[in-house]
Amino acid sequence: GCNPLAETGRSKLQNQRAVLNQQILRAVRMRAGAENLLRATTNNKVREQVLLELSFVNSDLQILKEELEGLNISVEVYQNAEETFSIPLVPLGLKETKDVDFTLPLKDFILEHYSQDSSEYEDEIADLMDLRQACRTPSRDEAGIEMLISYFLQLGFVENRFFPPTRHIGVLFTWYDSFTGVPVCQQNLLLEKASVLFNIGALYTQIGTRCNRQTQAGLENAVDAFQKAAGVLSYLKETFTHTPSYDMSPAMLNVLVKMMLAQARECVFEQIGLSGIRNEFFTLVKMTQEVAKVGEVYMLVNTAMNQEPVKENIPYSWSKLAQIKSDHYKALAHYFIATILCDHELQHGDDEDQQEKALSQLYDYVPEGLMVLAVLKDKVRRKQLGKAHLRKAIVYHEEALRVCGLCKKLRNIEVLREVLTAAHKRSLLKYAQQETEDDFLSLIQAPDILPKTEHKIETIAPQFSKVKVKDFFHKLGPLTVFSAKQRWMAPRTIRLHHEAGELGFSLKGGSPVQVYCLDPVCSAASAGLKEGDYIVSVGGMDCKWLGVNEVLEKLKNVGKQPMELEVISCQDTAASLHSKSATYSMGMQKTYSLICLALDEDKIDQTKKAPLKLPFLSWGTKNRQKAASTLCLPSAVAGSSQIKKKLSPFTLLNTESSLY
Repeated sequence: GCNPLAETGRSKLQNQRAVLNQQILRAVRMRAGAENLLRATTNNKVREQVLLELSFVNSDLQILKEELEGLNISVEVYQNAEETFSIPLVPLGLKETKDVDFTLPLKDFILEHYSQDSSEYEDEIADLMDLRQACRTPSRDEAGIEMLISYFLQLGFVENRFFPPTRHIGVLFTWYDSFTGVPVCQQNLLLEKASVLFNIGALYTQIGTRCNRQTQAGLENAVDAFQKAAGVLSYLKETFTHTPSYDMSPAMLNVLVKMMLAQARECVFEQIGLSGIRNEFFTLVKMTQEVAKVGEVYMLVNTAMNQEPVKENIPYSWSKLAQIKSDHYKALAHYFIATILCDHELQHGDDEDQQEKALSQLYDYVPEGLMVLAVLKDKVRRKQLGKAHLRKAIVYHEEALRVCGLCKKLRNIEVLREVLTAAHKRSLLKYAQQETEDDFLSLIQAPDILPKTEHKIETIAPQFSKVKVKDFFHKLGPLTVFSAKQRWMAPRTIRLHHEAGELGFSLKGGSPVQVYCLDPVCSAASAGLKEGDYIVSVGGMDCKWLGVNEVLEKLKNVGKQPMELEVISCQDTAASLHSKSATYSMGMQKTYSLICLALDEDKIDQTKKAPLKLPFLSWGTKNRQKAASTLCLPSAVAGSSQIKKKLSPFTLLNTESSLY
């Protein structure tokens, strides 16, 4: 990872984000305590004082939220350092987290579950913690992406090795919401995996905004980065369906995916016009439809941002920027078609049919009494329709400038105002160049332009298989056998004696090998060997990763001196109680955070339930939450025995992993 102490613009923003997260945490705790006191007290004087305090705390939270929004719209820091005259693109900030110490929980689990000397795994645990720490400050390039993916894949191994489905091992993960700053705490590793995925998508957006948009290669890289960001966020939405924080909720992720694809579409348009837009009929027709498509997708993004429940949590300036871009690019579409009508009169030798067909495709409908071919041939009507499009372009430009001026955060972005102002002046100049007579007699309304594109923009799914990762805890043995879901008896030592060249048993399986066809009267059986035992050591040499032939080769060396085998037996898993958990819902997991306590339905008398109004910035599973001032201990819930499944190193691909 990058040096966390380096004073770069991006690191300063992340440090400010971390400070704001702590301030929001203190304010949330104060508010939760005041709400608890308000519910508990019956003294009117105390209630008045508490209500007054709550109003102050809520005001502070609102101010802190606005400061956090200011960080989310600090787009200048993430843009390319080269001089550019383009509307800024919006990146996502990285989610912040607290330090996690894996040492004691993992060492205890290795000793208890695998019956191995945990001191032999101190280096592996340190490597895991170093990798997690580095992932908090990834470099803004492909190396940073690869490091985050490596940690994400490593978590798949760690989950299968150390996180059994029936209990938690005492590791608490804390991640801060990137939009509200409110922390979410869980002992479930799925929160860690989802947050890392979010940061992978966020880092792709930062790479996309950093690309040089004045070059063809830079724009191609930007399009690719935003498509990959959309792919990662879409994968997160589909895989982790009950995420506990606003920034990873399905509705929010859906909006973010749309915004990234819209920015990719914007870069495609810039790529088409990078070498200059020729003032030629068919070229302008193509550009009109392409830029109208950009305006349409930003209109859809703005609409999605203003829907519940996203509206309350999405940065206000993002919504306004989407509206500005929609108006700006719609204005450009009307400017291009006005240029077609005003600058390109039908000349002798021009293909009338082709021009009529091309112009007709620009309109979803044509005003009554207006024929496209007649307009092309009639100079006056052509000028009138062109001026109507210019008037509409000017209206859109003025609306974009008005919205920009009303938003405090956006009007401070100098390059944004410069681009909008220049486009507005260009349309005004074009309109002034046209003849002004008969303006009051012209009642033609410019029809809407039909968007169309020849360039397909879609999400690019994450390619995790391209990053090769070695399991840090490879020494524990093959993951298909040595996992947290399997329970083992303590290792037993079997003294194997020579019996006329016969072992008295056969071996089967891959790694590790398993005993079968055991002769019940052989010396190995008498020494305690059982059918189905796994051989993990022969003569003091580890053989967890050896196959049947390699183990038989070692056993052939049994001579007059006895040889010691170390074997383990799988323990039958009985029905057990769920231990303390971060989340439960009908036997599955449900969310706890610093301000939310989920209640088990089967433990509450249904007749005594009363609907509670949710406090500001609180969340949880719908209709199953209650405000709480601090982290609450989850309760034990009786659960059924777990069904054994074929293990995979990446459990997020299973259906169980989609739950929090």
